[in-house]
Amino acid sequence: MSATIIDGNAAAKEMRRDIEARVGARLQAGKRAPGLAVVLVGLNPASQVYVSHKRKDCAEVGFRDLAYDLPESTSEAELLALIDRLNEDPEVDGILVQLPLPGHIHAEKVIERIRADKDVDGFHPYNVGRLALRMPLLRPCTPRGVMVLLERSGIALAGKEAVVVGASNIVGRPMALELLAAGCTVTVTHSRTQDLESHIRRAEVLVVAVGRPEMIRGEWIRPGAVVVDVGINRREDGRLVGDVHFDSAKAVASAITPVPGGVGPMTRALLLQNTLEATELRGV
Repeated sequence: MSATIIDGNAAAKEMRRDIEARVGARLQAGKRAPGLAVVLVGLNPASQVYVSHKRKDCAEVGFRDLAYDLPESTSEAELLALIDRLNEDPEVDGILVQLPLPGHIHAEKVIERIRADKDVDGFHPYNVGRLALRMPLLRPCTPRGVMVLLERSGIALAGKEAVVVGASNIVGRPMALELLAAGCTVTVTHSRTQDLESHIRRAEVLVVAVGRPEMIRGEWIRPGAVVVDVGINRREDGRLVGDVHFDSAKAVASAITPVPGGVGPMTRALLLQNTLEATELRGV
């Protein structure tokens, strides 16, 4: 068996075309383009790359990109004051504060300060709570991106046994909620899980987000499983790899996302979709 490769680049490109068309329709109707404020604190190289990609995406679909690049020395109070101003700015429809933040700033406090209807990352407790109650509005981008990829690939989920490896607030926990809403039976594993291999062997749908390069080997994977690799890690030789050992997993799985080119592009596409939806929900 050789798994079908789930192409995130192609799906994200299609989503961006659709979003661009919807923005064009707004402009023709006399409405303004959505405005996304992207806040970067410090000079984290990976964050700089992510933010540059997001700004390029905004330009591609016709969004107004409002850039706020702040020094590492920015205090928590100064960042919260900026968020307060953006919350009240009628031209700002979405606010994204790039994580991770410098150690002297509490990310949880920053996330809660962003107004829930402008929380295009989908991290605010209000938005995560709505997802838990199966009443979603703005959903966390990476888990929703995974779901869109699976839907577009024609993969049926109802009744399947799903295992999530990783329990972060950004991916693992909301991913479990998305899979539950789709009708899966869900197990969430984490750093204290005993006999992780036995859980993975049961999975018909396996989502891995732990940040450990090639941790999951093909011999652990149930034959015919769908494997979604959220991880992205850079090896010493410069190669980008996921949390799953791709070659051995591809030989066992029925479908698998590559790294790069799988989930990553979808996360960015869902940020755009959330921003457009936030604009439309506000009725502006």
